Formats: sequence, C-alpha cells, structure tokens
Amino acid sequence: MTDDFAARRAAARKRLDAIDPAKSGKLDDPYRRDWFRAVYDLADGDEAAVPWADKHAHPLLGDWLEGKSLAGLRALDVGCGLGDNAEALAAAGADVTAFDLSENAIRWAKQRFPRTSVDFRAADLFDPPAEWLGAFDFVHECYTLQALPNRLLPEAGRALAAFLKPGARMLVIARSRPNPAAPDGPPWPLARGDVEGLTAHGLTLESLEELTPPGEPAHWRALFGRAA
Repeated sequence: MTDDFAARRAAARKRLDAIDPAKSGKLDDPYRRDWFRAVYDLADGDEAAVPWADKHAHPLLGDWLEGKSLAGLRALDVGCGLGDNAEALAAAGADVTAFDLSENAIRWAKQRFPRTSVDFRAADLFDPPAEWLGAFDFVHECYTLQALPNRLLPEAGRALAAFLKPGARMLVIARSRPNPAAPDGPPWPLARGDVEGLTAHGLTLESLEELTPPGEPAHWRALFGRAA
C-alpha cells in the first residue's frame, strides 16, 4: 500500500463513517444495505475508497488455499466486493459463483477481471436465488458476518449454511474479539462463541484458528462441514 493509496483510503473511511448510521447508533436498517451500496457508488472507480478492497485475496484465504486443489468443486464467494477472493478460488480450480449486494461492485469486478471464469452476480445474502440453496460444495465468507450487528448472526448463519449441499464445507474469516459481550461497531468482531454458534445450523466445526495477518488485528479462520 503506497502512501498515496493509504491517504486516499483514510479520507474515504472518514467520508463513509460520516454517512454510516451505525456510527451514530441510528441503525434503522440493521442489514446496512443502503450503506454498502453507497460505498461502491461513491468510490468513483478508486479502489482505495473501498475500505476492504486491497487488490489481492485476503492473506488468510491465500494461505489456506496454498497447495490445495478445489478442482471439480462448485464454490460460492459471499460478499465478493471487487472480486479478488473469488479469483483466488477460481485459480485453485473451483467453478466459482461470486455475489455482492452492490450492482456497481459486480460491474467493477467484471471490469477488473475481463477474462474471468467467475460468474459474478448481484444478489442479497438474505434473499438469494432459490437455485443456490443446497447447491455448493464450498462456501467462502470473509468479513460479511462482522459487518452485521451481532444480533443478526443467527439469521446470517442460517443463510450461509443453506448454500451448502451435503458433504460441503464452508470457510469463514473474520476479526476476533476476546470479550463475549456484544461489541460496539461497526465492524462487530466475532467472539469464539459467535463462531461456534454457526454449528446451530447443521454444520460441524472442523477447525478454528486465531491468527494475526501482517498489519492486522487478530482474526478467526474457521472451517465448517455439513454431514454427507
């Protein structure tokens, strides 16, 4: 990240915080749909203006994928943003569908990767296409859960689990917090119990790691499975 990129990102964060209802505690829409769309609408083609767009796959996803093959698997990337994580999954051999709430984000991702094999789609996690339910061998979720108030975690967890076919797996990456009490946000980092709570939706927790990416706070990397 160059000094110029960092300065543009800091300025964008300030602008976005100013219009984020969650920052003032007036969260009439806990799903934050209007704000998420505004992030991409106001970015005006500048990747620095999208706080989570680092122009590469998340390091905890990249590290997990190293040496693995997802060939033959149908994968879903949740909240794909500008597409870097989806492209990493495709590079590992998966047949990838990636979605984001923002239509502008999807158009931007397609422009960034004009020769992509990824099926980029605009969709809502809480109202997905019916044909996606129970259709995927692998689901990847990075930062979507932590971008929602903790009280929505059960609903979001059910929505994510519904994408998995029998025998499928799901990888979740999110900031961690040591205090089990609900945090102030956004973002809303996840406590261990929040992550373990995703097993309430018919999933088994296969592994849970607390890791610290370079220059970042501590994160969870959790792998879940659905029984065959």
